[in-house]
Amino acid sequence: MDTSQEPAAVAVPMTSAPAQQPRPHVLLVAAPFQSHVNPLLRLGRRLAAKGLLVTFTTALRAGIRLAPGDGDGDGDSGGGRLRVEVLRGGGIWAPDDPRFRVAGDMARHVEAAGPAALEELVRGQAEAGRPVTCVVANAFVPWALRVAGELGLPRAMLWIQSCALLSVYYHHVHALAAFPEADAPGSVAVALPGIPDLEYDDLKPLLIYVSGHDLWRQMLVDDLGQAREAMPPWVFVNTFDELEHPAIEGLREHFPVIPVGPLIDPDADSDGDGEDGCTAWLDARTPRSVVFVAFGSLVNNESDEVAEIAAGLAATGRPFLWVVRDDNRALLSADALAAAACGGRDCRGKVVPWCAQGRVLAHPAVGCFVTHCGWNSTAEALAGGVPVVASPRWSDQRINARFLVDVHGVGARAPTPLTRDALRERVEEVMGGPEAEAMARRAASWKEKARAAVRGGGSSDQGVQAFVDQIRRAGSWH
Repeated sequence: MDTSQEPAAVAVPMTSAPAQQPRPHVLLVAAPFQSHVNPLLRLGRRLAAKGLLVTFTTALRAGIRLAPGDGDGDGDSGGGRLRVEVLRGGGIWAPDDPRFRVAGDMARHVEAAGPAALEELVRGQAEAGRPVTCVVANAFVPWALRVAGELGLPRAMLWIQSCALLSVYYHHVHALAAFPEADAPGSVAVALPGIPDLEYDDLKPLLIYVSGHDLWRQMLVDDLGQAREAMPPWVFVNTFDELEHPAIEGLREHFPVIPVGPLIDPDADSDGDGEDGCTAWLDARTPRSVVFVAFGSLVNNESDEVAEIAAGLAATGRPFLWVVRDDNRALLSADALAAAACGGRDCRGKVVPWCAQGRVLAHPAVGCFVTHCGWNSTAEALAGGVPVVASPRWSDQRINARFLVDVHGVGARAPTPLTRDALRERVEEVMGGPEAEAMARRAASWKEKARAAVRGGGSSDQGVQAFVDQIRRAGSWH
């Protein structure tokens, strides 16, 4: 699907009954990062499956992947629809514009050009007979919620990280807890309702310890720093009640958090095995034998670390699947690549530039996930029932690693950057050590809880259904 060209779908056919209102129409607005796009699209699929018309938009840039089928289709089919329309107008850069490669420049540009483009999109939907009923935006696109408010549209925000992190930021922005000064850390940083005491090192990578002029901090304050009564009436969080019940209840004292996660959908992440070839390779491996290594769409490993990872994987003696993005591939020397034994059905290791991560983690051959602990990866690991080797880098990743290892007991902590010996030792601890079977059992238990949460009637499904019911009542649609 060429999403840089025309809109991905046409209008949904409406019935001819003159008294019937248009179908409720939810407009989703994502920041142009893959880790932001994926969960919002998955929420959109769930809303569409419950009968709503859903349009997804973002300032599309090169490298953003939309799953096959998003925006495709030829009618209502008795349910809802998920459409894709790229933000245009307002001077939005073309998807292949090199200025998109600098995250800060991209964010400043989209914040400046996005409001006019979004207004144009909303007007166009109304003119096409699809008036927007509600706008749902990621955090870090506060301008989208401002535009929705100015247009008189109901608003909702999707927080794509954990409820624990949302609580940390909310308590900091509103000065509801004592946080240590950046230059005077204590042994324990802060205690928050429903969250284990966090050490200073858990908090230091977060936006609370950057310059007040930092772009991302300013966006965060814009999202959460308004008067509490001005918060959007729906604040969705990519988590589930069973996973973060104490943190959810603690934050609900301040505003209504609605868990809707985990926002994963392995079956929608790729079309069969055509794009990455990983499924067939994994099918030839025995259950729980493969080490899967992936560091997300933003982490850039230094050349020394890439070499150490290659050597560490070779030293494990286990089959492995390693995602090395094209922009990092040049750091993998020919010797290291040969040691990694990539390619071929019978090779012990396989190196790929991309894979459908949710699908891979759901495969029974995967026995360990070496991860940076971004929240999408954390949720996919729990939903896949896969123990982890945690090597966090920045942002929320250290807090996520703390929960995975110390709270949920489904992995081992590794240093950052990774070394060959540490990688080999932690993989062995997770896959063959004295606690390996206990970790695997706990991971399998989280897999069942995560999947139960999103099934019909599950805790997260109830949150989605309540939102759908409110939107329908607001639109008087039956």
